[in-house]
Amino acid sequence: MGKQHKILIIVENLPVPFDTRVWQEATTLVANGYIVSVICPKGKGYMAEEETIDGVHIFRHNLAEEGNGVIGYLREYSAALSAEVRLAKKIYKMIGFDVIHGCNPPDDIYLVARRFKKYGVKYVFDHHDICPELFEAKFGINSITKKLMYQSQVFMERQTYKHCTFAFVTNESYKKIAIERGKMDPKKVIVLRSGPKLERMKIQPPVENIKRGKKYMVGYLGVIGQQEGIEYILQAAKYCRETLKRDDIFWGIVGGGPHVTALKEMCSKMGLDECVEFTGRVSDQKLLDYLNTADVCVNSDTYNSMNDKSTMNKILEYMALAKPIVQFELTEGHYSAQEASLYAEQNNAKDMADKIVYLLENPEMRKKMGEYGRNRVVHELSWEHTSKALLEGYEKFFKGKFN
Repeated sequence: MGKQHKILIIVENLPVPFDTRVWQEATTLVANGYIVSVICPKGKGYMAEEETIDGVHIFRHNLAEEGNGVIGYLREYSAALSAEVRLAKKIYKMIGFDVIHGCNPPDDIYLVARRFKKYGVKYVFDHHDICPELFEAKFGINSITKKLMYQSQVFMERQTYKHCTFAFVTNESYKKIAIERGKMDPKKVIVLRSGPKLERMKIQPPVENIKRGKKYMVGYLGVIGQQEGIEYILQAAKYCRETLKRDDIFWGIVGGGPHVTALKEMCSKMGLDECVEFTGRVSDQKLLDYLNTADVCVNSDTYNSMNDKSTMNKILEYMALAKPIVQFELTEGHYSAQEASLYAEQNNAKDMADKIVYLLENPEMRKKMGEYGRNRVVHELSWEHTSKALLEGYEKFFKGKFN
């Protein structure tokens, strides 16, 4: 490669290496000769302020309690921005960087990069979430204040694209937004899908005692937030138990997040504690235990503009483990899973439940769908394949092809 190029990755909403996409990007860049530093928040068991893991220099900062309202998010993001500027100055002196690679949300990391523009540092945007749609999904836009906040998200997104040299986006829907809303040159927008690493998503024997004596298990993996639609899983479980008289299904919900407490209370009020478990955040091994034990995996993401356009990592992880899927009809979810999934009517828990039961009663179909999904990941969508876009993008950038 000649001169070793230096990249600073900034991610605001999850610690590294817990953030799978960011960690895969960082380690892939290091493995290909780049010097990589990361700024991220503390949390999820990663509390050291400075450490080097697998050649990646990690700098962490404290973060205000996770926001669950407009004021909470503003407090969280302003504190993070201040810490990012402080740590970027430190890293520039200690290690240096040619590029700041900003991973949203939120769309404010370009403000850090602007401080280093005079040193020739460029900004690369890694578009993980469409923040205007994310805001709408969380808070709605049913008041003047919320409409103004929504417009501020659109403005910040536009500014982010204005200040970046080129952008990585997770799918074609995001590429369209980059071009149409962000006014980006299509040649400077690179689709970089978040494919799972197959060595991490290992197929292993089921752990039968997880099922609490039930014949079948439905599994869910993901962040437990407001827009993930976990209430649809609870409604489906109640329908199966009370209307279909199915007392043979266990529902394992794996993951943590700001909405866990409210959903646990809802679960108890619905009388589902005997057949539904919220594990909270778990180790990778326990995650694998649960998903490998599941007969069917479910994606309950609510149909809205955000989820319809977003690629969900959980879908690809289910497919990597050869699990058949049931999800609502969503554009990018359908693109990812194709024949590995059945598609329920949008936001219809009863239809989701009916399709889950149909798969539970048809083992050959489950097997065929699981094999299709596994093959699609192995041959097209694993990180081994999708990461080529990351390396090709930076190779073009450092050769001056985006100037």
